Amino acid sequence: MASPGRTEAPREPSPGALAGAMAAAGTTPPDRRVPAVPFDTAVLVVRAITTGISLVLAVPGIAARQWPVVAWAAVVVAYNGYRVVRPLSPDGEAPGLPLLAEVALHLSAVATTGYWQSPFVFSLLTAVIVAGLGRDFGSALRVGAGVAFVVTVPDMLRPGFDSAALRLAVQGSIELVLVAVLAGFARRVTREVDLRHNLALDRLGRLSDANALLYSLHRIAQALPASLALDEVLDSTVTRLRDLFSFTVAAVLLFDETGGGWQTARWVGEPIPDHLEDDELPPALRAAVMERTVVSEPDLARGSGPGLLTTSRSGLYAVMPARNGVVGLLVLEHTHAGHFVDRDAELLGGFVEPAGLAIDNARWFARLRTVGADEERTRIARDLHDRIGQSLAYLAFELDRIVKTDSRGESVTVALERLRNDIRGVIGEVRDTLYDLRTDVSDAQDLPTTLDAFLQRVRERSDLDVAVESDATGRLPLLQEREMWRIAQEAITNVERHARAHRVVVTWWCDGRSASMQIRDDGAGFAPGRAGRLDSYGILGMRERAASIGATLDIDSSPGKGSTVRCLLLGEGS
Repeated sequence: MASPGRTEAPREPSPGALAGAMAAAGTTPPDRRVPAVPFDTAVLVVRAITTGISLVLAVPGIAARQWPVVAWAAVVVAYNGYRVVRPLSPDGEAPGLPLLAEVALHLSAVATTGYWQSPFVFSLLTAVIVAGLGRDFGSALRVGAGVAFVVTVPDMLRPGFDSAALRLAVQGSIELVLVAVLAGFARRVTREVDLRHNLALDRLGRLSDANALLYSLHRIAQALPASLALDEVLDSTVTRLRDLFSFTVAAVLLFDETGGGWQTARWVGEPIPDHLEDDELPPALRAAVMERTVVSEPDLARGSGPGLLTTSRSGLYAVMPARNGVVGLLVLEHTHAGHFVDRDAELLGGFVEPAGLAIDNARWFARLRTVGADEERTRIARDLHDRIGQSLAYLAFELDRIVKTDSRGESVTVALERLRNDIRGVIGEVRDTLYDLRTDVSDAQDLPTTLDAFLQRVRERSDLDVAVESDATGRLPLLQEREMWRIAQEAITNVERHARAHRVVVTWWCDGRSASMQIRDDGAGFAPGRAGRLDSYGILGMRERAASIGATLDIDSSPGKGSTVRCLLLGEGS
């Protein structure tokens, strides 16, 4: 265990640890008979080189018409030519019968043409290399040592075997074993590399999958319909129950997260209590909660006991699961015994899971909407403070001044007339502010229409010359379009309050997947460094709204040359 304040150096994982990690990650390590990287090309190169060397060494024997050498030269060339067309690949056949056949063929050629003095001795290297690359270190050593043994022992029993022949046999055996060691070592090293590579790819793949999932969820969140409201989901659930089942009474009970027990969210038929504690549930429904399955009660009078209604004689009872918990209960009852059959129970079992997920999603969506409402209330409070608070403070100061003037016996008629006009102006500001807050994009009113209505009020209350240039062949999902509208509203309000501009032009383009919006004014502008300040003129809010829908926000401004706010949203695949 590392001591506090001390960082241990990372350790390289062993092959066993890598294999275990890959197994835990769901990735199968390569089979021990299959190399980590493709060696086909290397084997072909070695085969070509050894065959070429064998032919060169066989030239004197061929020239002297030594017929065994001539015959075996033809066989070796033909076989290796065949293996060029159909390689003896470490990735496939090795080390089965084809490899054993190759070893036997070349051993025969070596044995009949002089053993270690044979011109074909180098052709044995290919089989040893294939065995090492195709299996493992031990297999390569066994094949290399076995080939050396099979060639050396008969050679030693041959008449005329002397010290020079012994030296040649020892050298050849050592070379074969060394080649086997190198091939096996290359197999082991590349297998470890392959394990690390596959583990890294698996981790990268999981990160990529998570990224794709998050992006998909983000896209789905932007296109969520208003039907995710809990009331509409419950109504839809009851409607689907009507379509699928015949019943006298049906009820959807939701778990009360605040006080416990079960709240009656929807029912069909005779009224039932609004709230039920666990011990007030019908026995069959309690059994369904305990067993987390559909419970069918064909005869409530003779079975577990009464249902939700005393007049019910048969029933189906099930839980609605969500996130490894229970979000609600479903009850179907009928006044006739034996009304529900096995098919109804199976159908309800397939119905409750999507219904539970839909209700749970609606609850979470309601929580998210509450969070969004809190943020929106904060924004409204800021708008009221900026637009109304200062005016009300001014009116309070004016009233204090008028009271003091009147206490000195001076005339206050003119001051009261001015105050009356100021109050009318404040009332107008309140009316405009409330109207602006209520203005929003909807299914029936797109963004250009909303902008036109808003800019008309801007014209009436200010000297700004405003215009909208729209080129839209489609609409964005409602949530995305609303955020774009709020960005435009914030930018135009900034121009109205701070820019001292004469003209504002809003440009909108949308093709249904991508959109571009630009707000350009000819006002005072501000220094480039000021544009990057996140807290200046509501820029932070605009950037957050743009980021929430995957859009980019760019602000270009310079003193005396106005400002331009650009918001670009690129659809998937654009």
